[in-house]
Amino acid sequence: MNFSGKSFLKVLDFSPAELQYLIDLAIDFKKKKHAHKDHRYLLGKNIACIFEKDSTRTRCSFEVAAYDLGMHVTYLGPTGSQMGKKETIKDTARVLGRMYDGIEYRGFEQANVEALAEYSGVPVWNGLTNEFHPTQMLADFMTMLEHFGKLKGLNFAFFGDARNNVGNSLMIMSAKMGVNFTCCAPKELWPSEELVGIAKKVASENNCTITLTEDPKEGATGKDVLYTDVWVSMGEPEELWAKRIKLLTPYRINSELMSLTNENSIFLHCLPSFHNTDTTIGKDIADKFGVTEMEVTDEVFESDRSKVFDEAENRMHTIKAVMYATLK
Repeated sequence: MNFSGKSFLKVLDFSPAELQYLIDLAIDFKKKKHAHKDHRYLLGKNIACIFEKDSTRTRCSFEVAAYDLGMHVTYLGPTGSQMGKKETIKDTARVLGRMYDGIEYRGFEQANVEALAEYSGVPVWNGLTNEFHPTQMLADFMTMLEHFGKLKGLNFAFFGDARNNVGNSLMIMSAKMGVNFTCCAPKELWPSEELVGIAKKVASENNCTITLTEDPKEGATGKDVLYTDVWVSMGEPEELWAKRIKLLTPYRINSELMSLTNENSIFLHCLPSFHNTDTTIGKDIADKFGVTEMEVTDEVFESDRSKVFDEAENRMHTIKAVMYATLK
């Protein structure tokens, strides 16, 4: 597999074999990390990490992965650059491409990360946009592979706002990797018809299915993986909480839904998660709406079936694989 010089912008850009290669490479890097084996294979290279949206896991994953590979990192936070304000994205790309070997972008429109890739002349990695979250997908499917020993033929269901970047990406990644995908959400929160059509075409090529349902019990029954995400995504107005709580409460993942899944099933979440009131937002929502658990109950989140922290760790290993493969 030759990834040298390529950008990693969305799952749709890569074949199942290429995605599997990156997951396998990440598993190898994880073994090296746990065995404390030096793997500074990109010693002396420099990367810029642009964060128009704040982050914990994505920032830490990119920075630690870069340091492990021997690279230097410049972090540009929400107020750390003039990109899009005093300087166009195109101009910023051409400047940074002269100074850095690679660029990470976490922000808003997919068009922004595409422009960085087009004009910078160096590999660009999508740390999250409004439309897609490809590095998260590698971590999710690596976690599934570690637990089940396979991907093809697994039955996967996403509960909640299935139009967001995670829901969109999970549907496409499932179709690419031969995983049967179910979107379980109110119809108004289903992915776009266009993207569903693309996913179904890809799924038919990989002998798996794409299903959409509004019935939570149907969505959970016989599944190997239940996955959810926050009900109001980063960048959306707070006023949406009241509407989303009313709309999505039936889709909260709880022990009843988990009991309908297969015996060895797992729960995944890209984090952060509002499973209790121990955060300022969680407490505020509880005070305003009387809801102490949102997209998942604390019981499920803290259960043995929850693999969310394996999943979070795997962000680092998969991001390391992406950076190494594109920069080596």
